[in-house]
This record gives sequence, structure tokens and C-alpha cells, in this order.
Amino acid sequence: MTRRAFLAAAAASAWAQAPAKKPNIVFILADDLGINGLSCYGADQLRTPNIDRLAATGTRYTNAYTAPLCGPSRALILTGRYAFRTGATNQDATGLMKPEVETMTPKILKQAGYASAMVGKWGQLPLGPAEFGFDEHLKFAGSGIYWNTQDKGKKYIRNGETVKLADKEYLPDVMHRYLTDFITRHKDRPFFAYYSLSHVHAEILPTPDSAPDTKDYYPDNIRYMDKLVGQLVAELDRLKLRENTLLVFVGDNGTGGHYAASSTIGGKRISGEKGSMLEGGANVPLIVNWPGKTPAGKVTADLIDSTDFLPTFADLAGATLPPKTVIDGRTFAPQIQGKKGQPREWIFIQLARMWYVRDAKYKLDQNGQLFDMSKAPFEEIPLPTTAAAPARARLQAALAKLNPAGGILDTGDGTGRHAGRDANKKKKKQR
Repeated sequence: MTRRAFLAAAAASAWAQAPAKKPNIVFILADDLGINGLSCYGADQLRTPNIDRLAATGTRYTNAYTAPLCGPSRALILTGRYAFRTGATNQDATGLMKPEVETMTPKILKQAGYASAMVGKWGQLPLGPAEFGFDEHLKFAGSGIYWNTQDKGKKYIRNGETVKLADKEYLPDVMHRYLTDFITRHKDRPFFAYYSLSHVHAEILPTPDSAPDTKDYYPDNIRYMDKLVGQLVAELDRLKLRENTLLVFVGDNGTGGHYAASSTIGGKRISGEKGSMLEGGANVPLIVNWPGKTPAGKVTADLIDSTDFLPTFADLAGATLPPKTVIDGRTFAPQIQGKKGQPREWIFIQLARMWYVRDAKYKLDQNGQLFDMSKAPFEEIPLPTTAAAPARARLQAALAKLNPAGGILDTGDGTGRHAGRDANKKKKKQR
């Protein structure tokens, strides 16, 4: 072999053995957005062209699930652990988690060299993003904050500093600028961005693009959310980061309030909404897009549990999971990259002392009621105790293995919502 050939072969061997570049991860979490909120899922009245484009050039999941309310949902996403292990069974209990007990995603990715930022809603999570391992953060109080005309919109927190939201300043735009600045400053190293949107949680208010005579601001808010996603993708393209960035778009729970009734698919209302244990409470949109890695235009029925995000991101980053902690999630990194992987046989959903385990065809709840899910998400058919015996046995075995009743039990009012929520509403009406 000539010297030139030897050097070429050595270089090729070194290149082949070199570790793959760690992907950037941008996790976009929409607030109160069920599958009926995106046109790529068949929404009749709502149009989301930028998010649809992510789906068309990436992979769209039809069976992704999380807890039906935002606090418990976010706890699942960031810890990879079920509520009966963390205690995050309701909106108030979520705030009791402690960083010395629960390890969140940014701390795990930090060991793999990742910079991290939390941008937007911190929800009912405790303390602040910094205490749970985020390097940088911009957060606001409460939910659905857009303008300083709102009681909780007067200010936001940026890296521990209180900042006033200026008159006519739109908080989602402030968040977007903060995120793009973080990405720009860390473009030469791997980063993890947890982008927790204001949209489309109530109070539904005019956007900067709303026409003066608009009577229904909900479609405007959907459009603005979609616009921000498009701007983010354009910024990643401009920085030449797109090819090595995994974008994940997901909802934190189902569509809320009367918007669930008006947001139809094929003229039909889906079963349930935010806060309910029906499909509309927990079945959320999930789109993953990583150019050259995710199959383009694929629609998959693989079951995804929101505890799966943490181990998936750790897998892609080459990070080690906490050795003495039970992680309930399962990596779906192979599926993201077009491989078969090991898809789940069932997912588990809990809120307060209500729970169920669901596979592709059936659902079994805490009371032993079995449902035929063949017509989901529009209909859930209760079955008699003698029907589908093999399915019942299979799902009962899964519940027995988890044993949620043997974990941390909910002590709230049973709804999973804030204590005294209904009583406070009643007082406001009487004033």
C-alpha cells in the first residue's frame, strides 16, 4: 500500500470511528392543545401550516398520551416517572417535588455536555428551573399569559431577575426572542431547549395579528402559535443548525373548556377534554422532525407515554440515567430514526386516584371497567365483565405490576385540580 493510500485509509477509519455529533433538542410544549387543534390531525376549522410542514417532513404520532392536566403532565415529561412515584398526582401536589429527590431532563443531559434553557410556562412545578438543572430560563407565573393587562402578566422572571412586561409587548414574542438568543449563543455545542408556550391556554386574548373586528380569538391564537413555530424553524435554518436539531412538538394535555366542543375533526367531537380521563384529556399531538433522520411523512400508531421523552433524549445524547431511580419511560429513539425499536404494548395515565392502562385496542381503569377503543378518539365503548377476557387479563397484569395504589396516594379533592378551585369560582360569581 502506498503512503497516500495508507493515510487515506487511516483517515477513513478514524472518521468511521468518530462519535456522531450530539443532536440539539428543542422540545416545544403547547398548552391545552389536543389533537383536535392541528390541521395535520384533521381539525376542521383550524389551520396550522408550519406545524403541518413539520409533520409532512417528519413523523406524526396518533397515539401519544400524557396526564390530562398541565402540572402532572409536565412532571411526567421532565422526570420520566409516574405520579404515584413522584407524588405529582394533582395540580397542587406537583409543586411538592424536590430536586434532591427527582432528577429532571436538563440535569441528565448536562453530563453529556448539553447547555439547557427553559422558556415560558413553568406551570405548577416547584421552585424554579434553575433548581432543577436548567442553565438559563425565562418564566412567567400562571398560565395563558400574553399581555401586561393581565393580573399575572405585569412581569416575568429572566434568569432570576424580575422584568416588567412593557405596554403593548407580547410575551410570546419576548419568549421567542429569548429562545433564539439562547440558541445563537450555544450554536457551537449541543443544547436542550424546553420551550413551554403560552398558547393556547385561556385567557384567550387578541394576538398582535388579530383584526380589530375579530369576534373569536381562538383561531388567531392557534395561528400565532403556528407562526412562532415557523419562525423558530427559519432561525435554525439561518444558523445552519437544522440538520442536527431534533424538533419535538407536543401538547401538554387535551383541549380545554368549550374549545374542545367546537374543535371538531371530520365534523365530530372527540371524547372528553382537558381534565377528563377520556381520550380527549390525554391523547395529544406529537410530531418529531430531524432532517435526514426521521422518516418524512410517516404517520405511526406506536403508543407513546409522556414519560418516554426523558429516556429518549438521554439515549440520543449518550447520557446515563439515574442508576437508583425507577424510570417508567421507554426510549423511542430508534423509531425517531426510522428503526423498529421496541414499541410499547401499553401506556399508563393517572390523575388523582383515577388511572387507566391502555393498549392499541382496549382501556382498563382503576374500577376494573374495560373499554373497547376501536372507535377512539370519538367513542369509548364500555364492555361487560365477560367480554374480551384475554385483553382484560393482559391489562390487569400490567396494572398489577405497576401497583399505583401502593405508591404515593393523592390527597386532593379527587379531580386533580387545584384545591378549592370550584369554591373560588363560586365566590367570584357572588361578588
